[in-house]
Amino acid sequence: MTVDEEDARTTSRPLGVAARYGLLIGPALSMLDSSIVNVAVPDVARDLAAGLGSVQWVVSGYLLSLAVGLALTAYASRRFGTMRVYLVSMGLFVAASAVCALAPTVELLVAARVVQGFVGAPLVPLALSVLLGRSGVGGGGTIPVSAAVVLFLAPALGPSLGGLLIGAGGWRWVFLVNVPVGAVGLLLALGLQDVGERARPGTRFDPVGFVLLAGGLVATLLGATRGAADGWGRPVPLTLLVAGALLLTAYVRWAGRRESPAVRLDVVRGGPSLLALVLQVLASVIAFGTVFLMPVFTQQVQGHSPLATGLALLPQGVVMGLGTALGQRMSARLPLRALVTLGFAVLAASSTVLLLLTPGTPLWVTALMLCGRALAAGFVTTPLLAAFLAPLAEGELADGNTLYNITQRLGGAVGVSVLGSIVATGADGSAALTSFHRVGVVLVGLAVVGAALARALPRPPVAAEVDVPGSPALS
Repeated sequence: MTVDEEDARTTSRPLGVAARYGLLIGPALSMLDSSIVNVAVPDVARDLAAGLGSVQWVVSGYLLSLAVGLALTAYASRRFGTMRVYLVSMGLFVAASAVCALAPTVELLVAARVVQGFVGAPLVPLALSVLLGRSGVGGGGTIPVSAAVVLFLAPALGPSLGGLLIGAGGWRWVFLVNVPVGAVGLLLALGLQDVGERARPGTRFDPVGFVLLAGGLVATLLGATRGAADGWGRPVPLTLLVAGALLLTAYVRWAGRRESPAVRLDVVRGGPSLLALVLQVLASVIAFGTVFLMPVFTQQVQGHSPLATGLALLPQGVVMGLGTALGQRMSARLPLRALVTLGFAVLAASSTVLLLLTPGTPLWVTALMLCGRALAAGFVTTPLLAAFLAPLAEGELADGNTLYNITQRLGGAVGVSVLGSIVATGADGSAALTSFHRVGVVLVGLAVVGAALARALPRPPVAAEVDVPGSPALS
């Protein structure tokens, strides 16, 4: 397809302020729901009489189904049109949130969360496509600061908002709040039906590739979740992890022989692009793991209420938003290698202070310790995203953005499972504190590895607001 033909399939017009920020409501809710439930885990387990391992599926199931949905996003956008898919996804996301809020059992809650994650998957890349004013999922142009802040601030704010909602009305409000807010976003987005990529009825679907990719993702996360709950040496987790690895390997081979696979893998431009993906996975494990862990620690070990926990975790969300915006500016002046290395180094240093936390540590001190990690995370995430997208032509951005989102979300989900299994080995008293400190050691080690790997990134600086097509940032 030529550029002219591609442009003919895409409609763009200036977006008003209300429409622009209304369009960000969908991505904000999707990202927020990846972490807002974490602070509610103890309350959900107690209210629904479920174990921590089962309730963890409320978190991991959402992230897994979201990753599977991302594998369909590029195809769905081209087949049915950008805004049509976005509006349907937004409507179903609101409906699934209502079911979550009313769920009488943990099984129904998990099922509704799986649906919520799957239908919420297109919201981030499709909103970016429209905001960037280009065709294709997660299209090119620049990475707006507002979009970057939403992408990385929303998950960090999740525990704080969750704690406030639980303290005010109970854990069901964590899901119920999505209904009115999502409805407003849906109404504002209805006026944008004529923008974005239009439907291409002749687009072909890759069923074999999708089954291999989705099956590999499901098996991998299921294996990680069962390993966290039952032990990593048990036959079931090992079988699932091996099956996941085999399916994903098969997909890599399949995608290399197909002209239009479910997700193109040739968007990984050699070693530097692959390294950017690996570093993003490390950052996701460090960030998502702590977002899940800290609410459990402050409530079960320190004995604080969900409301107090939410207030204590609120500063790290604000600081991460500031770090994201600052990372945008710094990446225009510092080499990518220097900025990402700095971010991981600060992550390592600030994670070390987690080893100093005790049951008697004042909550404000805990909050202050977390702010350094939040600032450092902002230095890492946005520059890596810009660097990964920079070498891609416009027609490759749909697959590149999808692949990046899958690795980011899956890395976070697996990190939650692995770190959760460490915490589960000591659920009460001094054993819980010891297991928490073990997690701190793991986080420090991962950050040190990230800083070392970041030294292999290319020297040239990567602008935060980068003209993606044709940029040589990772060439």
